[in-house]
Amino acid sequence: MQFVDFLNTYGEAAKTSAGFFWKSGWAFVLGYFVSAMIQAFVPKGRLTPYLGSADTKSVGLATLFGTISSSCSFAALATARALVMKGAHFVAAVAFMFASTNLVIELGILIFIFLGWQFLAAEIVGGLLLILISRSLMLWTHPKSWLQQARDKVNEEADDEEQDFDWRERMFSADGWRLVGKKFVSEWAMVWHEIAIGFTVAGFVAVFVPASFWKAIFFADQAAQSPLYFPMVLENALLAPFVAAATFIGSMGNIPLATVLNSSGVLFAGIMGFIYSDLMVPPLVEINARYYGAKTALYIAGIMYVSIVCTAIVLHYAFALLGMTPESSHAVKEVTQFKIDYTFWMNIAAVLLVGWLSWLNHAWHTRNEEMAMDMGGSGKIKRTIAWTALAIIAIGIIVHLVLAL
Repeated sequence: MQFVDFLNTYGEAAKTSAGFFWKSGWAFVLGYFVSAMIQAFVPKGRLTPYLGSADTKSVGLATLFGTISSSCSFAALATARALVMKGAHFVAAVAFMFASTNLVIELGILIFIFLGWQFLAAEIVGGLLLILISRSLMLWTHPKSWLQQARDKVNEEADDEEQDFDWRERMFSADGWRLVGKKFVSEWAMVWHEIAIGFTVAGFVAVFVPASFWKAIFFADQAAQSPLYFPMVLENALLAPFVAAATFIGSMGNIPLATVLNSSGVLFAGIMGFIYSDLMVPPLVEINARYYGAKTALYIAGIMYVSIVCTAIVLHYAFALLGMTPESSHAVKEVTQFKIDYTFWMNIAAVLLVGWLSWLNHAWHTRNEEMAMDMGGSGKIKRTIAWTALAIIAIGIIVHLVLAL
């Protein structure tokens, strides 16, 4: 009987992981498509005057661009690297990353549906506050030599292609769109391992970790008695990013677990700190290390951590002062349902888009007689873990279907 119970739980965890993939698949594709177009169509000389400094105008434009990019966490990093490659300042790149993972429409829809309008309002206000705080911290600390080394690394690894060109001519040419397909596939080849591992872990954490565990580490019972007690608020805000890092979840996947934390009594500061920490999960830090080098990646992660903690605390007390501290009772299973809704149609469109971009990639390689595809340097061990994670989900889905009969 215990074995059957385990199989039921295993099947549910696999279904939840698959649900995370299903809910955010189209956003992944759209984000990487935007990244590929930026790399293919935006000449460095044209972009530098707009994002090449750390002033208010550059950061504001980067924030706006991030908001309309509709990227997931993984795609946000790829797009930010493309911006740095084209001459954007690192402060503007960080602003873009925060905006593209906290101020995008699809994430706002998920937050509104599963956590409520107060959380959505906090996400928007806090996203802007995150950018302001991170900009101030980077201007204050600003390790110029590290960031210059990171920029040199990005430029060295950039494709040997023309950096100043007529973007209109390229955009309306067949070769330009073949290049978009090539860059889209190359970006996916670099990070699909992290995506597969992260979403698998997310689903199993959501199902196998009981609410009592979250109550214990966030001191939820004590916090319920004194929700404005600063040491308790600080503990929740400081701990939340580490919990997010341990779950390996990106921006679209952490909303379900935020619902779990909220229903377990975690303070508002902890919930918001968890939501904002999607850019600090280990796979993303590793990708940044691959892009910019370890020192710069850890520096960016440190800036993000301090910014997230400060923002979460400010939001907690500001919303309490206004009497707007939100409550939510939604369950994780509500976000992982498979049904004919907008997600279904968006995923259908995403599959068609992937097919077209893959064909363009094939055409680019054929035209350039370079059929070997760079897999992004991911090691054999990571590929094995990623394929194992996907196999675990597939077997779990089969188990779930068999037990449901």
